[in-house]
Amino acid sequence: MPPPHWPHLRPEQVTFREGIAMNQDASAGPAAKTGGVDVLIAEDSRIQAKMLQRRLTEAGHTVRWGETGADALAMARERRPDIIVSDIEMPVMTGYEFCKAVKTDPSLRTVPFILLSTLADPIDIIRGLDSGADNYVTKPYEPDFLLARMQSLLATPLSADADAETAMLEVTLAGQQFRVKAGRQQVLNLLVSTFENAVAKNQELVVANQDLSVARDNLERTNAELTDLNDQISLINSQMVRDLEAAAKVQQSLLPATDVTIPATQVAWRYVPCHSLAGDFLNIFPLDDEHVGLFVVDVSGHGVPSSLMAVTVGRFLTPKVSDQSLLVRQGTDGKIVVVRPAEVATQLNRLFQADEFSGLYFTIVYGVLHVPTGRLDYVSGGHPALIRVPVGGAPEFHVVEGFPIAFVPDVEYEQHSVQLAPGDRVYFYSDGVPEAMDKDRQQLGDQAMSDVLAATRSRSLKESVTSLLQRVEDWCLPEGPLDDVSILGIEWRP
Repeated sequence: MPPPHWPHLRPEQVTFREGIAMNQDASAGPAAKTGGVDVLIAEDSRIQAKMLQRRLTEAGHTVRWGETGADALAMARERRPDIIVSDIEMPVMTGYEFCKAVKTDPSLRTVPFILLSTLADPIDIIRGLDSGADNYVTKPYEPDFLLARMQSLLATPLSADADAETAMLEVTLAGQQFRVKAGRQQVLNLLVSTFENAVAKNQELVVANQDLSVARDNLERTNAELTDLNDQISLINSQMVRDLEAAAKVQQSLLPATDVTIPATQVAWRYVPCHSLAGDFLNIFPLDDEHVGLFVVDVSGHGVPSSLMAVTVGRFLTPKVSDQSLLVRQGTDGKIVVVRPAEVATQLNRLFQADEFSGLYFTIVYGVLHVPTGRLDYVSGGHPALIRVPVGGAPEFHVVEGFPIAFVPDVEYEQHSVQLAPGDRVYFYSDGVPEAMDKDRQQLGDQAMSDVLAATRSRSLKESVTSLLQRVEDWCLPEGPLDDVSILGIEWRP
């Protein structure tokens, strides 16, 4: 294990070779030059070669480049460089082969030779020894680190009689024995470079471990925060589910009673929201001894905002005399006065304006049936046509043009009337019925509705309403209706 201060060495600080060079004559050989030196690089990657060439040139050196080991060898024999930097993996001639060729050339063997290696295999060191390399620089490397290695080698030039120091060495590495021919200076150079690489890698490992420790602490803290957030979200979701269930119950209160009975009439209705909360709702109820009120409301949009507006609208459509009810009021003689449908729609439009409810609006068809005479007075605020199915006749669509409620301010709504004969039926419904879409996005349409109501005229009103709903659901297979579906039917039987 190295002394504690060694892992803190950095490439830009004094290297071991620089420490050794301090005890030698710095005036000998190429290292005595104070300016740049002639550097020969061998690198098959043009991008890496250009980057290295630019950095060496910025440091004041003269640089030549060979794309292969063979090219670089020819350039070295053409003009002897001061130092060589070579990649290992190259075509034609590898870095090891290039190095051995240099070290066996009498005119070049003292040129310092640096191999650029990944040092991924310990055998790389043996190959370097055998080829005669003077130093290793591990990829990836910092340019300043390479410059420091070059300066160290130039400060300790190889002697001209290096061959006399060369000996055959037997080395055991990774369970294998090798015989390599290397000089003492070469062995020392490789030993120092290998050790410096180990120190640098150790420092990188220390920093990486520190970063990992910080990341682990941050991750633990983040996990704890996520756990708290998940708990909060779960709590909020639970509360939201309870609130939605409560809101759904409030909406259910806007629907008619399951056993609703109106004198001299038959009543049937079906209501299918596409979500737990809907923008549709309907109702039918006695207003006094002679009048029955019935309506279908369809709020724009879906989900919580639409359902909240629906509940708010429902507060004003109540048959009980109160300050909020728009349907009935107390007369001066104490009797209940039934408000005309047109006046109800006009008052609703004044109460609800889109800019006060986030752009929401609603359509409505509201009717008042005078039970003794069978006259149905009604108003439509942008709602689909009501359908009358007379006894022995075809279904009739009564279309009324008008603006939805809260769509345009200061609108006076018109009232219309339909005289029913005994046994006539009237259907109110939301646009989720005719606009129901199949898998090809084709709408059901008015004709299909008319066909169902005509085909079920001889059956009970309840069966007729149920058949119309079934037609909608079959048409929307396999996804089901994408909008709320409301159907309200009444048959006058005086």
